[in-house]
Amino acid sequence: MNEEIKTFTISIYTENNIGLLNRISAIFQRRHINIESLTTSQSEIEGVNRFVIVVNISEVQAKKVVKQIEKQVETIKAYYHTDEQTIFTESCMFKIKSALLFEEPQIQNIIKDSNSQIVTVNKEFFVLEKSGRRHEIESLRRDLNVFGIMQFVRSGRIAVTKSEMKISEMLVAFNNQ
Repeated sequence: MNEEIKTFTISIYTENNIGLLNRISAIFQRRHINIESLTTSQSEIEGVNRFVIVVNISEVQAKKVVKQIEKQVETIKAYYHTDEQTIFTESCMFKIKSALLFEEPQIQNIIKDSNSQIVTVNKEFFVLEKSGRRHEIESLRRDLNVFGIMQFVRSGRIAVTKSEMKISEMLVAFNNQ
């Protein structure tokens, strides 16, 4: 097994039970693994949730973590994938003073060049939304930081695999139990 540290996306399909997030995060904590991002949502099957967790670890660690997560009663199945095996994105929002939109022509160029969108404008502020890779979001953040950012928030990664995971059949079988 390769001991090289890589970015892994860990996908966990679970029942929606109270306390599960705490138990899953405890697995990472006990192993001294920092979670870079964590996103939860409904999966493609109603009643089944999906956690998407991004970590920087070795493949040996990823395999061990996935096995330990699958031992949790509410976990249906867990997978790990490299960046090359997934299609992923993140989203963010910036809140910026409205006056800058009209007083600083550079801001309009930054918005256009970054393929971001203005989602709301009022007298005090405007909100900018951007989806993309983390480095694209960080680049936009650096560009806007010069002008002052009132608020910034970034989502965790959302991802799908390039290869078929055959999870849908497993989830349908689980759901029909």
